[in-house]
Amino acid sequence: MSRWVCIVDDDASVRKSLANLLRSAGFETLAFAAGDVFLASQLAREAGCVLLDLKMPGMSGLEVQRELARLQWTVPVICMSAHWDDGAVHAAMGLGALACLGKPFSEEVLLKVVEEALVGSQ
Repeated sequence: MSRWVCIVDDDASVRKSLANLLRSAGFETLAFAAGDVFLASQLAREAGCVLLDLKMPGMSGLEVQRELARLQWTVPVICMSAHWDDGAVHAAMGLGALACLGKPFSEEVLLKVVEEALVGSQ
């Protein structure tokens, strides 16, 4: 089972804090500032799951999810956003998101969902 978690978020402080938390819990991380950079990475293809911000400049999280589906890349996706609405949650879940977390979220919730994603991706 890959314990790599890819973090895709345009906010550098979010990427850094999530990477630090996940590493302290024993996960390896790869961080990306944009969806297109994530999709272009060969290393990302080995990830056990992806933490994906929905509201990013350029390619949005939903666009990343659509591209993952088009590529038939079946990595578990956990969506994150500080700006949830029913439409965004419905769209993200419809595109296969395992969970939708509202920022800020607790460390415990994040670690539980990441562990579930990694166990489910075996």
